[in-house]
Amino acid sequence: MIQPDRFTASYPHPFVVFLVGVRINKPWKVHKWVPIALALSRMLKELSRHPEAGLLSGEMWFGRTLILLQYWRSLELLLAYANNKEASHFPAGQAFNDAIGTSGDVGLWHETYIVSPGAYENIYINMPPFGLGKVGNLHKIPADLRTAEARIKAARE
Repeated sequence: MIQPDRFTASYPHPFVVFLVGVRINKPWKVHKWVPIALALSRMLKELSRHPEAGLLSGEMWFGRTLILLQYWRSLELLLAYANNKEASHFPAGQAFNDAIGTSGDVGLWHETYIVSPGAYENIYINMPPFGLGKVGNLHKIPADLRTAEARIKAARE
């Protein structure tokens, strides 16, 4: 449901932002990249069924580069999932290495950020709950916090 107006989100604990993506370098090699896209979707579904694994929220976009944005309770839980041989990630990683490896057909990347309270800023305007706003506390932005600079300053104080 769209929430008209300007909102910002806060989360009272440290958390992890994990970005992972797949770049389709050779689109005609459908048999190489479709299994990866399906595996990413499977992992999100698996994690949504097991909140104890630590995923707070995830969003995925499709295009030449598939991007998966995830919020995790901790780095330890993210790494535990990544190394869990019983979970979907481990066999998907092995399948990627076996089918693609360093052939150049499909690219894979990820970035991990450990975030502390007061070390981030966000704004959501006329949006449904999204990103950190999906898992944190949404607050209507007062007039004195309309700029990113003001929100960062307030968060640090």
